[in-house]
Amino acid sequence: MKKFIEEFKKFALKGNVVDMAVGVIIGGAFAAITGSLVSDVITPLLAALFQSPNTDALNITLRAATADSEAIVLGLGTFVGTIVNFLVIALVLFSVIKAMNKLKKKEEEKPEEPPEPSAEEKLLTEIRDLLKERK
Repeated sequence: MKKFIEEFKKFALKGNVVDMAVGVIIGGAFAAITGSLVSDVITPLLAALFQSPNTDALNITLRAATADSEAIVLGLGTFVGTIVNFLVIALVLFSVIKAMNKLKKKEEEKPEEPPEPSAEEKLLTEIRDLLKERK
């Protein structure tokens, strides 16, 4: 049992797992931000464009509610809101990944400094320089 716990601890504390957990948490926060952007900013703008109080007014009632059954509603407004939410998230992710790739490319373009010569090479260089001076 002790070995199992040690293996699990090693797995759980691995860099990739921790990075993934942080990503999930940040993703949840990001979803809340984009959800608010869509529902509090973009949706009212769309509702104003279509001259309705909100995008739910864009839904189409196929059958009204009766005492025996619920209404059947085609949720076009909700669907439009979901599509806008997706597009906002996709645009932001695209921008972030593009910026990261640009930074990564700049790092790759930096020339590496040549490695420092070994002690043997330094000694041989000194010998060569001394021999040149003798001539």
